[in-house]
Amino acid sequence: MTELRYQPHLGCAASAERRGDVMVASAPPAERWLLIEYRGAWPRIAMDVLGGLADELNRLCAERRCRPVLIRRHGRQDRSTPRRWGLVDARPGHESVRWGMLTADEHLLDVVTSIDPGVAGRDPVYLVCAHGRHDACCAVRGRPVASALAAAYPDRTWECSHVGGDRFAANVVLLPHGLVYGHVTAGSAVAVARAYDDGLVMPELLRGRSSLSPAVQAAQHFARADGSSYGVDELRPLGVRQAGADSWTVRLGGTEVALRARIEQVEGAMTCATRPPGRVRVFDLISLRRGLT
Repeated sequence: MTELRYQPHLGCAASAERRGDVMVASAPPAERWLLIEYRGAWPRIAMDVLGGLADELNRLCAERRCRPVLIRRHGRQDRSTPRRWGLVDARPGHESVRWGMLTADEHLLDVVTSIDPGVAGRDPVYLVCAHGRHDACCAVRGRPVASALAAAYPDRTWECSHVGGDRFAANVVLLPHGLVYGHVTAGSAVAVARAYDDGLVMPELLRGRSSLSPAVQAAQHFARADGSSYGVDELRPLGVRQAGADSWTVRLGGTEVALRARIEQVEGAMTCATRPPGRVRVFDLISLRRGLT
C-alpha cells in the first residue's frame, strides 16, 4: 500500500484552524522548564537522546513540576562552542532564567537539583516548537516562525522539542513567564514577542500560562475578555475553590470568576499521527463579579 505523503493543508494544525478549535486553557503544565541544548537529530521522544540517563532525569523533573525540552538555534548549528543548559522558574512572583555550560549529559542532574545554580540571565527566552519527528505540523509551521523571531531576536530565540498541542502549531513559549501561544505565524511572531517585552499578553493567540492550572488559565481568559488588564503580571490567582467535580470559583484580585469544564468530542485528529475523533476539555463561564474587596 502506498504511504500517504504529508500535506500541510490536511495536517492537524490546518484542520484545527478550520474547525475553530478552542485554545483557551491548553498550556502544558510546568512550573519550571529545563532547556537542554542538543545539536544532533531529535528522535520522536526527545529525551531518548539521553539514553539511560533519561529515566532518572524525567523522575527528578516530574517531582519538581519541571518540563525538560531540547533546544537548538535556528539554521546552521555552531558545533565549536560548548552546549548550554537553561533552568527557568515560571511560577508567578519567582520568574527567572539561569544558564550554564553542559559539558556532559550527567551534569543535568546537578542542574535540576540546584547543585549547579548557573548564572542569572537578563533576557527573555523564546521557544518555538519545531519537532518534526513528533509531528510534521510542528516543523512545517514552526520553522518559519523560528526564522522570523531569530531574525529579530537572534540571542533569545531557540527551536525546541515537543511542548504539547500539535494541532495548535506553530506553538511558541515565552519564558520566564511560561506563556504558551498557539497558531503563531511568521507574520505575528514578532508582535507576540514585542507585546511580551512590553509586559502584555495577546489574548487572541494565548493558550495559557504553564505554571497555572487549567481552571485559572480559563478564568484569566474570561476576565480579560470582560475588559481586565492584558498585563502579564496582572490577574494573579488569590484563591481557587473547587465547587464540584468540574466547576471552580477563581479569585483574581478584585474579580471572581465561576466556571465549569466539560468534555467535548472533536471530529478530527488531535495530531497528525492519531485518528479522529478526539476529546478535549472546554471551559464555560458561569459568572464574573468585579469590584470585590
